[in-house]
Amino acid sequence: MDRRRLSVVVALLAVLAAHPPLASSAGKKRGVKNTAKEAAKTGGRSAKEGALTFGRSAKAFFTGGPKAAKEAWKAGAAKTKQTAKAGARSTKAAAKGSE
Repeated sequence: MDRRRLSVVVALLAVLAAHPPLASSAGKKRGVKNTAKEAAKTGGRSAKEGALTFGRSAKAFFTGGPKAAKEAWKAGAAKTKQTAKAGARSTKAAAKGSE
């Protein structure tokens, strides 16, 4: 796994392990909880897509060579990026709903 992808996975795990800040009112607490839940879902989905990308590119490397692996990696990276951006939009919507 390249260094950049590893740092993204480590950052996602750190975000998931962090405790959300405490809110003073009950309404905001529920909003923070929903935002944290959406963020965790986004991290999980993105990590899953990243793992699938790695597996697909490894398979392509052994069945089709380095060029096929690179193509599989690029396609998987695009799908991972799309999944992460969709998750970011849902997390942002959850955060705005808490205000």
